[in-house]
Amino acid sequence: MARNATNKILHKAKKSKSDEFYTQLSDIESELQHYRNHFKNKVVYCNCDDPQISNFYNYFAINFKELGLKKLISSCYVKQERDLFNTKEFESGFYYEYTGIVKEKIIPSSTDIHRFKGDGDFRSAESIELLKQTDIVVTNPPFSLFREHVAQLVKYDKKFLIIGNINAITYKEIFQLIKENRAWLGINLGRGISGFIVPEHYELYGTEARIDNSGNRIVSPNNALWLTNLDTFKRHEDIVLTKRYFGNEIEYPKYDNYDGININKTKDIPLDYGGVMGVPITFLHKFNPEQFEIIKFRKGNDEKDLSINGKCPYFRILIKNKRLQIDTNNLMEKEKSQQVIKAIRNAGKMLNTNIVKTNKISSKLKV
Repeated sequence: MARNATNKILHKAKKSKSDEFYTQLSDIESELQHYRNHFKNKVVYCNCDDPQISNFYNYFAINFKELGLKKLISSCYVKQERDLFNTKEFESGFYYEYTGIVKEKIIPSSTDIHRFKGDGDFRSAESIELLKQTDIVVTNPPFSLFREHVAQLVKYDKKFLIIGNINAITYKEIFQLIKENRAWLGINLGRGISGFIVPEHYELYGTEARIDNSGNRIVSPNNALWLTNLDTFKRHEDIVLTKRYFGNEIEYPKYDNYDGININKTKDIPLDYGGVMGVPITFLHKFNPEQFEIIKFRKGNDEKDLSINGKCPYFRILIKNKRLQIDTNNLMEKEKSQQVIKAIRNAGKMLNTNIVKTNKISSKLKV
């Protein structure tokens, strides 16, 4: 019940003009610790972040020297109505550049801020000019604009680490990037991301919603992900497979409209099946492109959702195992059995042929 309630909040946020879900510093620290070697001498841009408040900006500013950053840029969109992160102190969008020199303030005051002529939307020409100077973008883009944000990063060939809804995997454009090995999931997923800060006008639903010691209102939808094209150790780790298909075929029903078997949980992927398998979208959190090949998403040969006995499981990703593990002893026994069966059949055919010949000879003798 708690998860369903908070999921409703996140669904509202996806369609909201404000998209006011803000990432906690603890979640940023938990994820970013795995990418430290990527940031040396790089320009980092947080292009959906108020530098006076954003936890993304705070993380990079505080760890500027330790990470060996060249420059940190943070820009903020300013809309017309007042909200949690806009006190109407600025009428236009704004940005701040931090280079780590002594005279610069880590947290800028209003006099340190550079103002855009426009609203500071990440899609604006002014923001794009900052993007062109950038090596890596790290931020929490508005959920409703996630697709556009990723498309922009791809267009300008930028490295990125961004947070979003796990259902972003189902977007055609995002899935294609993953299939082509141009983007992948980060380290933390779902409950590995503890929650988001929301403004006063969001009702706190469910037992997992809370107010922290600093007075921040937190909701925990448990269905967020990190999407990145920065290499991680996780995507080079094989999934340990322990199940077998042969001898357990009943556990792996076949699809009505595609030549493949259904798998309900990643841990149930068989090690000895060489055909196509449909797995849940959470498989991508453990996906190693050296171990598996992604074939397609969701649809069968008829371009309708994959189905089993007329019923459609939740979205499936069709994959093939590149490292098939076959029990050679069992295989040899099967081959021997098949050879024996073949020999018996051949012997039977020869016997029938001889019987027919004998009958013909007997008939002639009688005549």
